[in-house]
Amino acid sequence: MLFSIFPILLIVASLLPYFNIDQDQLFTTIKQFVPEEIYDFINNNLDQLLNNNSGGALSVGIIGTLWSASNGMNATTKALNKAYGVQDRRNYFIKRLLSMVFTMGMLAVVVVTLLLVVFGQQIGLFIFNHLNVSQDTLDIWNNFRWLVTLAVIFIVFSFIFWIAPNRRSSLFSILPGAVFSTVGWAAASIGFAYYVNNFANYSATYGSIGVIIILMLWFYLTGTILMIGGEINATLSIVKQKKLVGEIN
Repeated sequence: MLFSIFPILLIVASLLPYFNIDQDQLFTTIKQFVPEEIYDFINNNLDQLLNNNSGGALSVGIIGTLWSASNGMNATTKALNKAYGVQDRRNYFIKRLLSMVFTMGMLAVVVVTLLLVVFGQQIGLFIFNHLNVSQDTLDIWNNFRWLVTLAVIFIVFSFIFWIAPNRRSSLFSILPGAVFSTVGWAAASIGFAYYVNNFANYSATYGSIGVIIILMLWFYLTGTILMIGGEINATLSIVKQKKLVGEIN
């Protein structure tokens, strides 16, 4: 997952000019949600990419991101299958395709989150001006767009828990893990950023490699939360199956 950071930055740098997104506003928003050392890393690299942008970089970035990040999602699929105690007998191309779909889903989460967080108020004003919605509706949108962001994350996590394991699962059965992962990810994100900003100074200890260590810890934390959610679903499913077998016997 760590290697996908660089192609993702390439994609962002290539797309910003086409959407007329204000660079300073984007950086300000990113700074609110990531530790300072990670922000400096993203800021420096993204600023350099914006000053050296090219169409070729966009193509390479998309291909590189899908390939490298899909490897991570492929590992996630294997872990979920192991949690359920099933073997993935789907052929290689199907598994790779699913991993890429999961990857694009996660990228969609990033895009939607940026739109709602950075430009949510402007989107609300656009709807207010062009669709003649009431002021109360606009106020509700401005107050609850953060919940919409969490809802998008919840939907993507639910999709991964539903499709990734090589077994039939009802949508209801994957909800506990999806809820845990969504809430846990949000809480862990805030807590980790607070810890790094106030207590841990990896740059002073490890130098320039400190930001890489922070990113590795961040991805490890995110992956752990996702897998705990999968384990919750698998455990509940196994317990339910044992109860059914006990009732039959």
